[in-house]
Amino acid sequence: QVQLVESGGGLVQAGGSLRLSCAASGGTFGSYRMGWFRQAPGKEREFVACINWSGRDTYYADSVKGRFTISRDNAKNTVYLQMNALKPEDTAVYYCAGYSRGEIATMTSYGSWGQGTQVTVSS
Repeated sequence: QVQLVESGGGLVQAGGSLRLSCAASGGTFGSYRMGWFRQAPGKEREFVACINWSGRDTYYADSVKGRFTISRDNAKNTVYLQMNALKPEDTAVYYCAGYSRGEIATMTSYGSWGQGTQVTVSS
């Protein structure tokens, strides 16, 4: 099972940008679909974006479409989430996840999870 470590979170003003990284080890990263989820205080964890093994197919939640971009570098075993035009409602802990099986936007379809990185967007 792949191990995942997120980084790149922080505090940013509304309208700003951040790039999250997720470094993978211990598995065949290049064969995994990867996803990003987020969880705001008092809310359920929700799907943000995912990317297939080659990077050619991506899928986004409506709430981030046009603002966030998911990408990957299989040579570096890393997946990224570029977040632009950030809003206060984007504040959450962001998690990287490795897909297992099932519907791609469902949390239970992912078998490997990182510890998360906090993103706080001030108004």
